[in-house]
Amino acid sequence: MTRLRGLAWDHRRCWGPLDASVGPYCAGNPGLEIQWDRRSLYEFGEGALGPVLATCDLVVFDHPFIGDIAQDELMVPFDAYLSAEQIRFFERDSVGASWQSYEKNGRQWALPIDAACQVASYRPDLLERYGPVPRTHDDVVELGRQARKDGKWLGLPSVPTDAMCMLLTLGHPREDAEHFIARDTVEQAIGQLRELAALSHPNSSKWNPIRCYDHMIAHDDVVYVPFAFGYVNYAAKTDRPYLRFADVATPNAAGALLGGAGIGVSAQSKHKQEAIDYALFLCSPEYQRGDYVRSGGQPGSLAAWKDVEVNHLSGNFFSSTLRTIASSYLRPTHPGFIAFFRECAPHAAAAIAGDMPAAELADHLNRLYRETRQGQPQRSVA
Repeated sequence: MTRLRGLAWDHRRCWGPLDASVGPYCAGNPGLEIQWDRRSLYEFGEGALGPVLATCDLVVFDHPFIGDIAQDELMVPFDAYLSAEQIRFFERDSVGASWQSYEKNGRQWALPIDAACQVASYRPDLLERYGPVPRTHDDVVELGRQARKDGKWLGLPSVPTDAMCMLLTLGHPREDAEHFIARDTVEQAIGQLRELAALSHPNSSKWNPIRCYDHMIAHDDVVYVPFAFGYVNYAAKTDRPYLRFADVATPNAAGALLGGAGIGVSAQSKHKQEAIDYALFLCSPEYQRGDYVRSGGQPGSLAAWKDVEVNHLSGNFFSSTLRTIASSYLRPTHPGFIAFFRECAPHAAAAIAGDMPAAELADHLNRLYRETRQGQPQRSVA
């Protein structure tokens, strides 16, 4: 008996389609057992990978870890297990830069199993009072002002992780430039976010996207959210209230920060071929636009995002946000970026809250980024 152990992050969007796959896949592969464990969303995005890879065959993880993974060869490159035709197929079938986000040093270290980016969201039954979905920052501000007159709010999930993500969405960083984000760009972005924060629910600073969406479903006081990672689960609800999602209101239809998840195979796995085969099944267009979506998943397959039935089941979540994710920003994946992000995130939150000058934030993150590129701070996978 061959037993594969995998690690997912603890939300139905991730574990739902993984758990649903076990029975059918094992039935078609006698002698195989699969167990999926879970860890928190924070650990998924910023936790250590080293201990995980020592005990699991498969891991669903956030793409900025790729630099550390490639540097220490912590996972199995898929290249040796895929034909040139398969590689071209997966590359064409990925959403935005999802395939690229798991490539480093000429090797493909994971498959994009889930695709996401920061998008806009709203309660359609509440927004209809105020007009169409905002298309510009000024539209969002005006909506917020009108909503406040009725005792309602915008939402702006801005715990440190999400505060930093919003800064990256608006800041258009350049990892090969003298400054990661120029000071005037940081000042402009923080100014816009402070303007939105002043019109947002008082609990926004305590919310990540999930907490924000849960509040929007349970209460009637948040009309619209301009920036937060999308979760198809809230659009796929058949009973009211439910959410609808839209492209972000950024200049020139620019994209937002890319998120999503990849699935990789630990270099320490004793069952590499079996794990690779299972990962390929999970990421196949057939499974992604079928049971993957029906089980609450948010696929990484472009074919699924464009599928008419998939969009029907999801309140057009995918077609309504495809423009944003297609042009989204791929954050750096060099070694040390996770540690840089973790260090800067609380400062970004403080700047949005008005507790830190935007110029000071810019100087801090640019100085720390230069140090990171020079090999500091310490890698986060130990």
